[in-house]
Amino acid sequence: MSARLHATVDGPPQAPVLVLGSSLGTTGAMWQPQLATLATRFRVVRYDHLGHGGSSAPTGPYTIDLLGRKVLQLLDELDVGRAHYAGLSLGGMVGMWLAAQAPERIDRLALLCTSACLGPADGWRARAATVRAGRLDTIADTVVERWFTPAFAAARPDTVAAYRAMLTATPPAGYAGCCEAIAGMDLRADLAAVRAPTLVIGAADDPATPPEQAADIARRIPSARLVVLDDAAHLANVEQPEAVARLLAAHFDPEGGMTP
Repeated sequence: MSARLHATVDGPPQAPVLVLGSSLGTTGAMWQPQLATLATRFRVVRYDHLGHGGSSAPTGPYTIDLLGRKVLQLLDELDVGRAHYAGLSLGGMVGMWLAAQAPERIDRLALLCTSACLGPADGWRARAATVRAGRLDTIADTVVERWFTPAFAAARPDTVAAYRAMLTATPPAGYAGCCEAIAGMDLRADLAAVRAPTLVIGAADDPATPPEQAADIARRIPSARLVVLDDAAHLANVEQPEAVARLLAAHFDPEGGMTP
């Protein structure tokens, strides 16, 4: 497949590279709350998944293997041999695949609000069929409701509206293809092979990938560290921007002096 990923690069050209993978239905803009902190010490690469944002949106179905290989292709295009990687939700699924299947490319890893196996598969395939029928807007409110806690949604309606717009702007073929990738994914057996120092971040109020799933990932990856954030749902980096920025900066730059 000749499709290519779109990416935005910020930060010092000679700094260590940190790749940020976003969630299903968002783009690299999802990481804007952390950019000011991270781009001072890293060359930050925020990419859009296949079928999202400015990336190509070929007809699916996709697989996690395909999504991961597209990230490796992006690294090759940027002439990046090794990089740190942080991913939330679908971005975290891709991160697990990368760390297990291409360990020579990943230095340190952070996994946020994600799962190694997120069933039921039939539910994801049904969602893909709904979206392929041109009804992404009909599921948007239900999806976004799981992204934020009720308190945050009430206090920050403009932010919630902006992320809903990001979701509904996603090409239907891309969203559906990624749903099918999640339906066919089971990375649990791969996690024992991960050797990158790993930080796993869960959110106490996340209904999409509950903290129990974060704990399961942390148990399966050798020497992984688990942190669960309070007062956050699925897009924890949006609800708890400072906490997430601090955790990521400390994990990826352990000698930098920032307290996790």
